[in-house]
Amino acid sequence: MNASVNDQLDVLKVFCAGDGRHGNLLGVVRDGRACPDDASRQALAAELGYSETVFVDDPERGIVDIRTPGTRMSFAGHPLVGLAWLLDVEELQPPAGPVWARDDGEFTWITARPEWVEGKRTEQYGSVAEVEALPAPPPGEGWLYAWAWEDEAAGRVRARGFPRRADGVIAEDEATGSAAMLLTAQLNRALNITQGEGSQILTAPNPDGSVEIGGRVRFARLAPPAAPHG
Repeated sequence: MNASVNDQLDVLKVFCAGDGRHGNLLGVVRDGRACPDDASRQALAAELGYSETVFVDDPERGIVDIRTPGTRMSFAGHPLVGLAWLLDVEELQPPAGPVWARDDGEFTWITARPEWVEGKRTEQYGSVAEVEALPAPPPGEGWLYAWAWEDEAAGRVRARGFPRRADGVIAEDEATGSAAMLLTAQLNRALNITQGEGSQILTAPNPDGSVEIGGRVRFARLAPPAAPHG
């Protein structure tokens, strides 16, 4: 990683637990001009190895570019929740379409369309114990969101996310916003999801078919301060 990119890089924890622990790491390059071309962006995402890294191309208009270690994405949940918290904007513009954002003090929320979620499959298991006993990753192919009711009446879910991509960089995703959105749309009810080692994701379906998803965000690493001029 060159110095100019390092100076623009923040690392966030998205969907933290109430005590600030856990959460899914997210790399944020605050000024996309530090990685101006496709090859350099993809190389940095692979080097960092987070489930997603985002490049901010226009902070005022919320135009962003989302990368996994192996590909570019049109939409992803945890990067957009993280960016909504970091940039403090009312709208984000990933390639999939406009995403509304708000902050209630503890949780940062985005509203997006579940049909933008591509290539993920949810599978219900009979108990929390079965979900927790799964190897990482389970046998099979394709992105799997394994879940079970922890308390169905209260909408509490235990989940784990397994990308099962060919590159094998991420065996298990600590917190997956897009899969949580997909599950919320399928069940058509608000959910309180515990994923991974203890990350918390809150969701709610809207009458127009969109889904709101929220979580706590914290800094894991701040970009170095700019050097003084003169």
